[in-house]
Amino acid sequence: MSTLAQRISETQAFLASRRAERPGVALILGSGFAELAEAVDARCVLAYKDIPHFAATSVAGHAGRLLLGRWRGVEVAMFEGRSHFYEGLALQQVAYPSYIAKELGAQALIVTNAAGAINADYEPGDVMLVTDHINLIGDSPLRGPQDGGVGIRFPSMRNAYDPALLNAARRAAAACKVRLREGVYAAVAGPMYETEAELRMLQTLGADAVGMSTVPEVIAARHAGLRVLALSVISNRASPSPDATVASGIVADEAPAAHRGHDVDHEDVQATVKRSAHKARAVIEGVLDELAG
Repeated sequence: MSTLAQRISETQAFLASRRAERPGVALILGSGFAELAEAVDARCVLAYKDIPHFAATSVAGHAGRLLLGRWRGVEVAMFEGRSHFYEGLALQQVAYPSYIAKELGAQALIVTNAAGAINADYEPGDVMLVTDHINLIGDSPLRGPQDGGVGIRFPSMRNAYDPALLNAARRAAAACKVRLREGVYAAVAGPMYETEAELRMLQTLGADAVGMSTVPEVIAARHAGLRVLALSVISNRASPSPDATVASGIVADEAPAAHRGHDVDHEDVQATVKRSAHKARAVIEGVLDELAG
């Protein structure tokens, strides 16, 4: 079986003849973020299935394309759609775009996702700046033999989200008048949504939002030496019911409206993100403008 470094080299060799410029920034898009792909002046578009060692996407809302082009004066590599652990893939496969971003020449990675709001103050359509994460997937893209051609064995995840990029996003949000939430993103394995007890656990752990992605790519990006920025669009409320409501045996329809649970639907998640993606786009464009400087 080939090593990670060998696979990266083979993918890079395939891509080498299909790009003219080295991207300064790479982006990974989550469900509902197609508007961001439309903003790129793409000179090359490749389906994941045609790229050596890439996993094809199988989830609605993930186009599964690599766009190489220009956005706001910055050369970018945009991964339109992602793979997930719950699709049956190893996390190293899920995180593979991060390593390719570095190999292509990117210095920074911007990751987007749809997330449920554990924090009761957050509302669907809000944009959350990810300031830290909790990995509850139960695995890591770094598990397994050390591949010395990629990164160090024990990378630190402190300040995984680059302080300078966080400040750039804050300035961009202020300039375009986007209300920017800030918080901790918890990654779970999925694909099922969380139970009431799990939501209470996540709240106790300090999570503000929960999703099934992003953290593997961020771990790999930091392992590869990329600076990272991540934005969540809140797609649904996932705050747990008050303990008093649960303990008293009140059923969901009798609980106060602000805390009433509801079934989450992937189509609704995509629709909410699609309606709000313009806000994340505005923040990202402000960051790109600053990077283009």
